[in-house]
Amino acid sequence: MLSEFKEGKILLIDKPLDWTSFDIVNKLKFTLKRSLPKLKIGHAGTLDPRATGLLIICTGKLTKTINSIQEQFKVYSGTFFLGATTESYDTEKPVNQTFDISHITEEAIYQTVEQFKGVLTQTPPAHSAVKVKGRKAYDWAREGEVVKLRSREVTIYEFDITKIDMPHIHFRIKCSKGTYIRSIANDFGIALNNGAYLTSLRRENIGDFSVEDAWDIDELILDIRSKIDQQHEGI
Repeated sequence: MLSEFKEGKILLIDKPLDWTSFDIVNKLKFTLKRSLPKLKIGHAGTLDPRATGLLIICTGKLTKTINSIQEQFKVYSGTFFLGATTESYDTEKPVNQTFDISHITEEAIYQTVEQFKGVLTQTPPAHSAVKVKGRKAYDWAREGEVVKLRSREVTIYEFDITKIDMPHIHFRIKCSKGTYIRSIANDFGIALNNGAYLTSLRRENIGDFSVEDAWDIDELILDIRSKIDQQHEGI
């Protein structure tokens, strides 16, 4: 039963809020290490701690498929807060500036969305996992160091406003690999001559993989432990 992990499994997990992607990988490694101490485990696309949703874990021989999975499109839903900014572009850092939004109309919001469809040049947030001089950008940022991050081209295939409840703007975005939704939130505020930051984010899809088919991490751990117990009983 556990040999299937060594042969290779693709596990879909609904990552909880405030867990890192590596927390999930380490939890699985810890659970399986006694039975499969040399098992390879990796994730196909990082999710920020403040995001929830689909995280794909590959084990064994299927870790070779990680790059191909990462290349697929992503679908996210979430909420921007209009009228303020944070250093991290999300709720990890406190609000550092506020703006008057009384003049911003729903029409202006819908018109602004059109600017973000297609191929965009985007700069990752300072608080991101992008590596600069061998270290992750957020390590530099947490030490107060200012580093220059290279801009990159990303593609926004779909960008829909699903609800406006000022100052909250609810959205759904389908995008290419490497797109930072936090940067879209920040840039969206700038496009309105205002400010905005990301207050919630959920990854719904990676290609044809859906969060609707994903495991709760605690339920998955219980399932794996049950298989381990059954294997030991069979010895």
